Amino acid sequence: MKILPEISRTLSEYLLIPGLTTADCTPDNVDLGAALVRHRVGEEPGVRIATPMVSAIMQAVSSPKLAVALAQVGGLSFIHQNQPVEEQAADVRAVKRHKAGFRAGEVTVAPDTHLGEVTRQLSDAEQGVAVVTKTGEPDGEFLGIIGLDDFHLERHGASESVGNRMRERAGLVTAPASVSLSEANELIWRHHLDVLPVVEDDRVVSLVLKRDYQAHKTYHRASVDGEKRLRVGAGINSRDYKDRIPALVEAGADVLCLDSSDGYSEFQRRTLEFAREQYGDDVFVGAGNVVDGRAFRYLADAGAAFVKVGIGGGAICTTRAQKGIGRGQASALLDVVEARDAYARETGVYVPLCCDGGLLNDSHMAMALAMGADFIMLGRYFARLDESPSRKLQIGGQWYKEYWGEGSRRAQNAARYGQGGRMVFEEGVDGYVPYAGSLYDNVERTRTKLISTMISCGSTNARDFHRDAVLVAVSAESFKQTGAEIEVRRPAIDAGE
Repeated sequence: MKILPEISRTLSEYLLIPGLTTADCTPDNVDLGAALVRHRVGEEPGVRIATPMVSAIMQAVSSPKLAVALAQVGGLSFIHQNQPVEEQAADVRAVKRHKAGFRAGEVTVAPDTHLGEVTRQLSDAEQGVAVVTKTGEPDGEFLGIIGLDDFHLERHGASESVGNRMRERAGLVTAPASVSLSEANELIWRHHLDVLPVVEDDRVVSLVLKRDYQAHKTYHRASVDGEKRLRVGAGINSRDYKDRIPALVEAGADVLCLDSSDGYSEFQRRTLEFAREQYGDDVFVGAGNVVDGRAFRYLADAGAAFVKVGIGGGAICTTRAQKGIGRGQASALLDVVEARDAYARETGVYVPLCCDGGLLNDSHMAMALAMGADFIMLGRYFARLDESPSRKLQIGGQWYKEYWGEGSRRAQNAARYGQGGRMVFEEGVDGYVPYAGSLYDNVERTRTKLISTMISCGSTNARDFHRDAVLVAVSAESFKQTGAEIEVRRPAIDAGE
């Protein structure tokens, strides 16, 4: 038995000391970008993201819809692995069908589909146009398109068939799959189009919409691969990895990540070795979670593309209470960061760190980056948003979204926790989080806060922020000083506002 001579500290227990804000420290000059995968020191990584935020490998968080939205704003999502291999691969493919500025045809109908039904499908998918194919399947022969502007239910009737109101292919302007986004937009404006189908071998591979034109300009930091397709990650485990990894690689996943509350194991090493033996350096597999330098080096030596830091610090996790395992997130980060930097000096290889857990607000994210995390994995943050897959419901006049941990009974992820196929005890809870609106708005707000913090500390990029940041531990009395209760005045109180 050994007792470490330290107090296990959280991110809440530190503050940043402001640095000199120079004339170069302006919002336009700040780069939040981060390497996502291991690389030689001084060389560019194989995958880089502009926004250092990734979504947790959770059923309640990482759906294809959220993955698309997060990639558009410069982050990356990890499609959860608590599902059959085929279904997870299909989710990955659904994201990869999106090229930057190109939409997948999310609604596909047959000519004999009723207008009432296409209206329902468009409403459910929050889309304005559907692709019409001979079979009604996405890979069917392309016959035309139909949008909400092509009919009116009161005039044409809900039982009228799509074939009588659709715009037929022969009269449409289309583009080949090789078209660039700028060429597609040129066709849209030249021909006064609201939608441009991109066609290959009689099949629609994507749509370019006129109403997305401004969005194309807005999402200038999107995470994309060499073919301008949105990037997406996927979770794997150390049990069926010999089947899951090949399927996800074939589906187009850009990066994989072992999903476990405790990654310091021979099981993870074997999984990493399998990936390297089969794919060399062409497939990136992250590993974790860990809370000290020993575990980091073990996984780095095994070939981990990145290492996740944190055990038991998540809002939905009860591992510490159930098993007595974990470490304060700040203490874990500081230890692992030191090991990461030493590893880079010794080997010439930089292995990025992901801070996973212990992040209750945006200031905690800034603290994690200052301490040396390269990027941040978030569950609760994304579960609150429109794009997460969980239900939105009203409780006592307040809107919430459902949120449950992968260690909860609802997830039924017993194998992940070594419980022999049935849940004997839970390492996560099932509950609700306050609804917070759009991912786009929330991520932009968080980015703005992180940029502002870095400016106050005199840094214009994450590497300098880590190198130059000065932190101080905060006493309990300091918290009391900033925690006095006040009644916040709302505009409705003053009729003049």
